[in-house]
Amino acid sequence: MKEYPLTRLIPNMLTMISLFGGLTAVRFALQERWEAAALAIVIASVFDVLDGRVARMLGMTSKFGAELDSLADLTSFGVAPALVLYLWGLSAGGGAFGWTAVLVFAACSALRLARFNTMLEDLTAPKWTKGYFTGVPAPAGAGLALLPLFLFNEYGDVMRSMPALLSLWMILSGALMVSRIPTLAMKGRGVPRVFVAPIMAAVCLIVAGLFTDTWMTLSLMSGVYFLMIPFGWLSYRRRAQKESKGTTHA
Repeated sequence: MKEYPLTRLIPNMLTMISLFGGLTAVRFALQERWEAAALAIVIASVFDVLDGRVARMLGMTSKFGAELDSLADLTSFGVAPALVLYLWGLSAGGGAFGWTAVLVFAACSALRLARFNTMLEDLTAPKWTKGYFTGVPAPAGAGLALLPLFLFNEYGDVMRSMPALLSLWMILSGALMVSRIPTLAMKGRGVPRVFVAPIMAAVCLIVAGLFTDTWMTLSLMSGVYFLMIPFGWLSYRRRAQKESKGTTHA
């Protein structure tokens, strides 16, 4: 009988842990343990990053793993954040509009992930485009949507008493996921040597912040990512113009 390499299971197990994180966030929300609910989704995002990296490092990427990852992402970064935010700030005063925001956010996450899977099969895209996502990735979209909850955990009642504003923020976060706006991706990018030390220092600062002031750090990370979206679009546009000129001259 043909043996199945044990290492081949590692990426998929990491994906399952990410799925468990999203489902556990809903359980914590039902218990009104808002800090634990938010952290569960953050932990799910960490394992979501790890599963793809580990799969590529081990040379264990597969169609099955990609499909499993998308299903886990839909649960952890589409359904779970929407339900957590509904139970936190919309179930009491959000009404029909609040529930509509939940449905829109979950639907946008599903559409974004479906589009991502189809784009993986596009072999005609220029290699440089791998440094960009089309729209905001699902984990980042969840982080943006959860920004009001991060602020609540740090400062208290922020946006919870304004269900209409919270609903609009969720819809905006969902719209960014399905948009065609290019956003920066880590893969496919190199780092000039002069920036290695500053980047390492910044990462250490972020990690220290997560340990010492978790909610403030997560709030800043979500806010900075939101503000960086236009820079990703500008970077993509400049690169596209550069490549277009290079092709014309050739």
